[in-house]
Amino acid sequence: MIIAVDFDGTIVEHAYPKIGREKPFAISTLKKLQQDGHHQLVLWTVREGDLLREAVEFCKQRGLEFYAVNSNYPEELPEHRASRKISADLFIDDCNLGGIPDWGIIYRQIMSGDIRKPYSNEEPQPPSLWKKLFG
Repeated sequence: MIIAVDFDGTIVEHAYPKIGREKPFAISTLKKLQQDGHHQLVLWTVREGDLLREAVEFCKQRGLEFYAVNSNYPEELPEHRASRKISADLFIDDCNLGGIPDWGIIYRQIMSGDIRKPYSNEEPQPPSLWKKLFG
């Protein structure tokens, strides 16, 4: 599955143009999805230029590298794009209707294949799930 992931407000807290604090379990969840071997992650953000390079480097320093950044594939050049829209099976963004769920909920829905099911921010997060996934 190709998963497009926003940066500000999704991987890190909003502090644009600075980089906010990492959201709990965001990077570890994304790394786990990559390790599962069935997903390509695309960083999909409004950031450009130096601000984009800083975001990519922030993730890279934490062991998270993306298949592509603001594009459909790594070799895609900006002049070959008709628009900034990219093709993905799933978009993870804090600006979704209803906001962004907890990263544990995101992981469970992706892994169960139940990504179309509405979520509730009140859904309890079982601590045993994080211990099982991340030790």
